[in-house]
Amino acid sequence: MMKKVEIVVEKNVPCIMRDGTVLYADVYRPNLPGQFPVLLTRLPYSKDLPNYSHRYLDTNRLVENGFVVIIQDVRGRFQSEGEFRPFSQEADDGYDTVEWAASLSYSTGKVGMFGLSYYGYTQLLAAEKKPPHLIAIFPAMTLNDQRNGTVYRNGAFALGLFETWTLESIVPDLLKRRYEKNKERTSVFRKLADSLNNIEELYAYAPINDWPPLKVLDEDNFFFEHLNHPIEDETYWQNSSITEKFARIQLPAFHLGGWYDCFIGPTLENYVEMNKVNGHLSHTQKLIIGPWSHGLFSSNQGERSFGVHASGDWINLEEDITALHIRWFNRWLKGLDNGIEKEPPVKIFVMGINEWRDENEWPLERTEYTSYYLHSNGKANTKTGDGRLSPDEQEGEKSDSYIYDPLNPVPTKGGATLFSGPLTMGPYDQSDIEKRNDVLVYTSEPLKEALEVTGPVKLKLFASTDAADTDFTAKLVDESPDGTAIILTEGIVNAKYRNGHRAEKELNGEIVEYEIDLWATSNVFLPGHRILLEISSSSFPQYAPNPNTGKSMIESSETKTARQMIYHSKEFPSRILLPIIPASENKL
Repeated sequence: MMKKVEIVVEKNVPCIMRDGTVLYADVYRPNLPGQFPVLLTRLPYSKDLPNYSHRYLDTNRLVENGFVVIIQDVRGRFQSEGEFRPFSQEADDGYDTVEWAASLSYSTGKVGMFGLSYYGYTQLLAAEKKPPHLIAIFPAMTLNDQRNGTVYRNGAFALGLFETWTLESIVPDLLKRRYEKNKERTSVFRKLADSLNNIEELYAYAPINDWPPLKVLDEDNFFFEHLNHPIEDETYWQNSSITEKFARIQLPAFHLGGWYDCFIGPTLENYVEMNKVNGHLSHTQKLIIGPWSHGLFSSNQGERSFGVHASGDWINLEEDITALHIRWFNRWLKGLDNGIEKEPPVKIFVMGINEWRDENEWPLERTEYTSYYLHSNGKANTKTGDGRLSPDEQEGEKSDSYIYDPLNPVPTKGGATLFSGPLTMGPYDQSDIEKRNDVLVYTSEPLKEALEVTGPVKLKLFASTDAADTDFTAKLVDESPDGTAIILTEGIVNAKYRNGHRAEKELNGEIVEYEIDLWATSNVFLPGHRILLEISSSSFPQYAPNPNTGKSMIESSETKTARQMIYHSKEFPSRILLPIIPASENKL
């Protein structure tokens, strides 16, 4: 007979921060005598909403397995006091909350943290402060620097993610806290609803500094604060970044990500960097990457089904994500010798063949990084679909060109995204987009044998423009024999910030080498399939279109068209670097 476990639920339990601000949490614990380790999550989306506070985990099972679960509203959100400033207060507040949780009468003094996205990051920020009683964490699909895939990516403003997150997830509670239940509040919320219903049209509004939906807020709110701080303002952005602080995060961590998650790049970086710090400790860093999109763990993603074994509810037909958490925290918070730290540290889902595989490291040591060079077909003014992609180096070749118009940007269709609208996340067919005159497509010959690409993907692109500033985008695509072209991964670079967070001078028609980081993927291109590389200058609304004027859409609505030149020759060898896994060695 199954053991009966009663769960005690305590609502709105106060926790006092060092400055006197009171944050409130809900506590779920076994109705049993004794003490239990604590699993804590801190989020800005309401501890009272199961879709957010529980989401991908069964917290009842965590309690049934002998843990106290604490779900806390972060500062300035829902039940908690104070003013909400994204990320900037989470390190100290996280430290204080961990130590409070450890001191509770029913706590063993050992605390673990879990959570996804924002509340994946609250773990890392707290861990950097080294609270003595934080023993292990399980960050899922999260970030490490707001300029690396959250507010910006390689200098390009992440329009869709930032505007959607702000308007849909953050603004409603800000308005509830500001307006009493009266006619004024009703009016404000009707305006908010209208904005949400029309957000696809509002994405195109410029300048973004004057975005109408946020006129209901004060001018000093965090949305405008972020927009008005330039990328190169290190003091401002480093306050909420951990990229320079990995050395301080010295504890076991299980990193969870998805190939179509908007934070797959930072998730992989977090694992790699923390593994360097903790490498002397046997397998205290773990990584699992499924074919998932942000917060969605179904076996069906976009226009693809990866099989029931791909689901987070039945990983490789062995366990679900909750069971993985229980095993992880049993080992580190209870000291149970369950062998999890002896298992291979990396588990990845290989798309194309749709198989899980265990690995000993990331990136894979046996990777053969192989350049696939861009070629034209020898005709002048190469059009979309005419380019070739080949391991053969270029000789004397003509350049390719296209006209980029910020008022007619390339639409985003799937990929590792996070914004409101149809066809937003996951593997979607790009064949219609490839017909556009402002998208160059470079295509390999049909493959005679299967080819596995697993690891980080980068593009070395030689290009020029007649604009003062512009963007270049790249997309890696798997084209099947019937012409279906499924996106695998993508990247972008803003010319002004091509060398990092320091702004370069305006362009003057010169040929520039750009490195576009496409983050990573794991996919087997099957026999008969082709490897496709798309080159363009926009992906809207995922990124704000570059107006080509030297300014951004944040500050200006003025635009001009740009003539973009793509070079591929012995002198300017544009190429994509693919992480090829030898066929004879694709097993652990």
